[in-house]
Amino acid sequence: MKTRSILAVFAHPDDEAFGTGGSLAHYAAKGVHVTLVCATRGEVGEISDPTLATPDTLGDVREGELRCAAGTMGVQQVIFLDYRDSGMIGTSENHDPRAFINAPAEVVVRQLVGIIRETQPHIIVTFEPNGGYGHPDHIAIHRHTVAAYHAATDPSAYPKLGSPWHAFRLFYTAIPKSFFRAMKEQMAEQGLDTSQLARLEEDGAGWPDDQVDLTLDVSETVQAKWDALSCHRTQFGPNNLFRRLPEASVQTLMSYEHFALAYPKHAAGLQLTDLFNDL
Repeated sequence: MKTRSILAVFAHPDDEAFGTGGSLAHYAAKGVHVTLVCATRGEVGEISDPTLATPDTLGDVREGELRCAAGTMGVQQVIFLDYRDSGMIGTSENHDPRAFINAPAEVVVRQLVGIIRETQPHIIVTFEPNGGYGHPDHIAIHRHTVAAYHAATDPSAYPKLGSPWHAFRLFYTAIPKSFFRAMKEQMAEQGLDTSQLARLEEDGAGWPDDQVDLTLDVSETVQAKWDALSCHRTQFGPNNLFRRLPEASVQTLMSYEHFALAYPKHAAGLQLTDLFNDL
């Protein structure tokens, strides 16, 4: 069997670190080949410190931040799909013709099928259907990745992109609702403002706990995860939600990463202890 491999597919720089940073670092340290696909460069994200970037330079800066994070986690390959950040739902950026949400599905799926067949991953990881908290780019990359996972196996689909490849499993990164509740409780105990977490809960953030199929203890690599997040300086500034609690408390919360097994459906319910077990 060739070297085990993971393909992680997300929408913006920093998406990879929050939900899967500890896992990617863990598997990379074990010799697993990790490829990271990012749909955009996060061009319309907030800028935590105006000395770090301007709206015109933010995309280039965030690309550098992602490459820093990838190096910290041991990710061997980073691929950008070269779309523009669509912004939060209801904003003017949604209407930019370059925005990821406006890209034809056929075009994006073709790109992803080509990447899957070239990298031949055993495991693919992407967002769950709500994209964590409803960001339109997160939802779009979920939808296109699921379509590409299936299309990559079909000999009649995109025959010029190489031989069919069937990844063994497709997982959703699934930050459970209990994570946000625990964080909210700890912040409330310290008298901190919890309104941002309340809004996330109202927006349906988080995955139902009873639908999590795999929880990984990443305490041994949580420092690498934290360092990867810290690479994203324009986004992970001192006022970031995850910097409001003491660092040790947040790292403890982040020491477990959660996944839902999307495909194959018949394997759901297995007592999974590892992304690769029983393969």
